[in-house]
Amino acid sequence: MMDKNKRTYSSNKIHRENVVQFHIVDNLVKKQGYYHRSKDDYDRSSAIDKVLVIKFIKATQSDEWKRLEEQYTVAAETEFFKQLEKALTQRGTLDVLRQGIKLIPGIKFSLCFFKPASGLNKNLQKLFDANILSVIDELEYSIKNENRIDIGFFLNGIPLATMECKNQSTGTTFKNAENQYRKDRAPAGEPLLTFKRGALVHFAVDEDNVSMTTRLNNGKTRFLPFNRGHNGGAGNPDIDDEFRIAYLYKNLPDCQAVLSREILLDIVGRFMHFDSSDGKDLIIFPRFQQLDAVFKLMNHARKNGTGHSYLIQHSAGSGKSNTIGWTAHRMITLHNDKDEPIFDTAIIVTDRVVLDRQLQNTVAQFEQTRGVVKKIDGSSRQLKEAIQQGARIIVTTVHKFSTEHLKEISGQSKRRFAVLIDEAHGSQSGSHADNLAKALSRDNENTSSDIEDIIADYQRQRGPQANISYFAFTATPRNVTLERFGTKGPDGLPHPFHLYSMRQAIEEGFILDVLQNYMTYKTYYQLEKAIENDPQLEGRKAQRRVARFATLHPTAIVQKVEVIVEHFLRHVSKELEGNGKAMVVTQSRIQALKYFQAIKKYIEDKKYQGIRPLVAFSGELYVDGEIYTEAQLNNFSETELPERFDGSEYQLLIVAEKYQTGFDQPKLCAMYVDRKLDGLQAVQTLSRLNRTYPGKTRTFILDFQNTIEDIQNAFKPYFEATHIEDISDPNQIYELEGRIKSFSIVDENEINSFSEIYFRSQLESQDRIFLEKLVRNAVQRFNYEEDEGKQEEFRQLLKSYMRFYSFVAQVMRLEDTGLEKLYAYVSWLSRLLPNREIPAEIEITEDMLRLQAFRLERKEQGSASLSTGSTIPLTPIREFGAKSYSEDEERSLSEIINNFNQRHGTQFTKDDFLRFEQVNHEILHNEDLRDMLSNNPPDVVYSAFSQAFFEGAIRLFQRDNQLQNIVMTDSIARNQAIKHFFNRAINEIHLSKRVY
Repeated sequence: MMDKNKRTYSSNKIHRENVVQFHIVDNLVKKQGYYHRSKDDYDRSSAIDKVLVIKFIKATQSDEWKRLEEQYTVAAETEFFKQLEKALTQRGTLDVLRQGIKLIPGIKFSLCFFKPASGLNKNLQKLFDANILSVIDELEYSIKNENRIDIGFFLNGIPLATMECKNQSTGTTFKNAENQYRKDRAPAGEPLLTFKRGALVHFAVDEDNVSMTTRLNNGKTRFLPFNRGHNGGAGNPDIDDEFRIAYLYKNLPDCQAVLSREILLDIVGRFMHFDSSDGKDLIIFPRFQQLDAVFKLMNHARKNGTGHSYLIQHSAGSGKSNTIGWTAHRMITLHNDKDEPIFDTAIIVTDRVVLDRQLQNTVAQFEQTRGVVKKIDGSSRQLKEAIQQGARIIVTTVHKFSTEHLKEISGQSKRRFAVLIDEAHGSQSGSHADNLAKALSRDNENTSSDIEDIIADYQRQRGPQANISYFAFTATPRNVTLERFGTKGPDGLPHPFHLYSMRQAIEEGFILDVLQNYMTYKTYYQLEKAIENDPQLEGRKAQRRVARFATLHPTAIVQKVEVIVEHFLRHVSKELEGNGKAMVVTQSRIQALKYFQAIKKYIEDKKYQGIRPLVAFSGELYVDGEIYTEAQLNNFSETELPERFDGSEYQLLIVAEKYQTGFDQPKLCAMYVDRKLDGLQAVQTLSRLNRTYPGKTRTFILDFQNTIEDIQNAFKPYFEATHIEDISDPNQIYELEGRIKSFSIVDENEINSFSEIYFRSQLESQDRIFLEKLVRNAVQRFNYEEDEGKQEEFRQLLKSYMRFYSFVAQVMRLEDTGLEKLYAYVSWLSRLLPNREIPAEIEITEDMLRLQAFRLERKEQGSASLSTGSTIPLTPIREFGAKSYSEDEERSLSEIINNFNQRHGTQFTKDDFLRFEQVNHEILHNEDLRDMLSNNPPDVVYSAFSQAFFEGAIRLFQRDNQLQNIVMTDSIARNQAIKHFFNRAINEIHLSKRVY
C-alpha cells in the first residue's frame, strides 16, 4: 500500500531539482527525527526559530526559566532573545552552542547538550536526546529581499547549516550551487549568512556530489569537496536504491548519516573549531575522510580494545594534523559497551628532533578542558613526569623515549595508551620505537633470578603490547611501516586501515599534481688532463673529485643558471599575480653555493629586476680558504628564512639537504632539480610544490639529473593505496645471525658472559669495565682481519641485524633469548669497532684538468602524471649487507677467468680472481666514489671508475708480479675485467637503494 504521507510526482516533474531537495528533507524528518518547520517559523532579523528555542529551554531547563521569569516577569522572553542575539553576534554560533549564555542574576542557559562519553549518567543522556533538530525548505532568509535557500538546518532553533540543491537532469550540478552562493548569497547584513554569527557550514549538492564552505565571501568563497571517494579517486560510489549523496541523510551499513543527531552534534561539539593561527579567521569543519577515519578508529577500538595497530595513509593536503588531534581527543574519552574507559593516555609522537610546533598547537587548540594537553617542549624529565602523573594527552618526539629518564619508568603495564605517530617512517620501527614500547609496558623490577627469564622479558617488551594501540599516520608508508602497522587483509598481506590517496587529493583539488609539467635535461661533458704527470690524481678520491670538478665547473653551472633564470622569468614569475616562487635542489653544499653565486651574478649582468635568490644549507662551508654560512650569505639568521622567503623580496630558494621535507610554502610554483632523486626522497622533495594557493593551478619542474620514468616509478607506490608484494621473512634474522658468527669475530661464550652482566637490573662501574673488556676481545679479532672489504661487510651485517631484529621483534613474539643476547652484544660491538679509514680529500684544479666540451640538451617535456591503476607494490625486506654473485655475474666472471687463462697460459681460479672484489669494496665503500656512481649516468662515470679500479688493482697485486703484469700490459683483458666489476658496482648501487 502506498504511504499517504510520501510525496509523489508526475512523470514530467520527477526530473526537477526540488525532487532531490524534498527527498533529503523527507528522509531527515522520517528517519533522523528532524522537525519539519515552515518558513513562517523563521525570524529573519535574528536567523532563529524562536518557538523551538523556547521549547528546548523550557523542556530541559525549566528551573532556570522560572528564575528568569521571576527576575524579568513579562519581559523574560524579550530579554532572553536580546542576550542570545547579542551573544551570537559577539561570540559566534559555535561558542554559544558549546558554552551557552548567562543573564543577570547568574542564570546560565545551555543551548545544546552534547552526547556524554559514557552512559553512566542517565540524566546527561536524556538531555542529549532532548536536543531538537529541525529543517526548513525554501527558506526565505533575507532581510533585504525575498531570496530563498533550498534548505536550512537548525539545532534547538539556532542556525547550523544551509544547503543549495541542484539536479543533473536539468543540466545543473553542485558547481552551479557553489556559484549561486558566490553570486546571489551575499553575506553582508544577512544574519544567517554572516561568518561566525550565522550558520556554521554551507553545502552545495547535486545527486552525486557534495561540497561545503564555512565562510561565504562572495566571489572569493572557497568550497571544499565533502565526498566519500570512489575507487581510490574523487567522487562518490553508487548506493543501492539511493542517490550517491545518501550518506548525508541516511544511515548506511558502513557509516552513520552525517546529518544524524549523533554525528552532527559530535561535529559541532568535538570537531569544529575556530582558527586564526595564520592571521585569517577560519571555522574548521572536518572533511569527510577525516570524519570517516576518526569514527572508524573509534568504533574498532571500542569493539576490540587496546593492543592493535592502525595505519592511516592520508595524502599530503589531507589535514593530517587535525585528524591526529581529533583522534587523540576522542581516544581519551572513548568507552566500551560496558562504559569502561579504553585508554588512559594518548601520546602523540613525531620523529622530528625539533617538535613540530604546528602539530603541538593544532592538538592544543582542540582542548576544551584546560590542562588536558601536555606539550613536551623541554627535557625528557618533563616527559617522564607527564607519563607518571597520568597526563591525558602528551605531545613529544620519539627520541625522548631513548633517554635515561625514560628508562627509569616502570609499572605502566596496567595503564592503557593510544600512541599516535606523525609521519610513521623508519624511525618508528627502530630502537626509539623499542624504547617507547618498553617505557609504556615495563612492569616493576623483574624479581626473577634466572637470567633467561629476565632476557625473555626484555624481548617481550619489544613485541606487541596488550596495553598499547598504535595509530600511525603517513602519506608515504615504507615497507617496514606497512608490515609494522598495517591491517592484515584476506590475502594475508598488510594494508592501510584507512586511505585517503594522493590520487583522490589531487582529483579533489586539495593538492596539485606536481608531475603535470615535467621537463628533463641531459648534460654532456668531456674532460682532458692539462698536465701529463700529476701525482695528486693517483689518490683514492681523485676520480670522485674529477666528476665533481665537471659538475661544479663554471661553464656547467652558468649554462644551467641561464636555463633556470630565463625559465623562471618567462613562466613562473607571473604566477600568483607576480608572487610565484621556485626552489633549486642541489646535490651538495658547495654546489648550492656555486649556484647562489652564479645566479646572483647572472641577474646582475642582465640587470634583471624582481628576482632575488636565497640559499639554505647547514653548518660552515670552507671553499678556497673562505668560510661561508647560510646566515652570512643571506644577511639574516637561519630562523628568519621561511618568513623572509614568504615575503615579496625573494623568489628563488637554493637548497642542499634542507627544506626538501616538511617545508610548507604554498607559493612555490617551480622546482629546478640538479641532484639524483630516488624513491621516497623524490616524492618528499617534489611534493614541496603540491600545496594549493589562490590562483595556483599548475607547477613546473626542470630536472637536470633524472628521467621522467625515474620519477614516475618513485611516485607509483604512493599514488593510490600503498601495498606490498609479500611480507618479509622473519627467518632472515637467523640468516643474519649465522653470517655474523661465520666471521669468527664474535664468540658465543663471550656473548653469554656479556648477557649475564648486561641484563642485571642494577650495574656498577666495574661491570662497565668488564663488559667493554669482553667486547674488545671481538674488536681485537676484527683488527686481525686484513681484508678491508671483509671488515666493512661485518660492520654492515651488524647494522642490518640490529635494524631487522628491532623490526621483527616489534611485529611478533620471537621467544628466542639468543637473538636478544646477540642484539645487546653487537649494539656495543658496533660502537667500539674502528671506523673505516678515509683518505684526505684531493682538490682538483683547472691547472690539472680542462673542460674540453660541455653541452646541455633538453630531452623530455610534457606530463609525467600518473593514471589510475599505475601503482606498483613495495618489496619486502630481502637484502642485507654485502651481496653474493648473481647467476649472470657468475657466468660473466667465468668467461673473464677463461679468457685470462687462455691468453696468458695461467691457471687462475675463481677464488684467485675474486680478489678483484676487494677493489670493488674499496670503491663502493668510499663515500665520494659511491656518490659519483649513484648520481651520474654510467657513460659519464665509467672512465673515472676504470681509473680507480686500475689503480686499486695495482695496489692489490703489487706482490703478485704475474697478475700485475697482465693487468698492466693486456688492455683487452683488463677492460673486460673492469667492465664486469663496473656493472657489478652499478647493480649494487641500485640494489642498495632498496636494501633495508
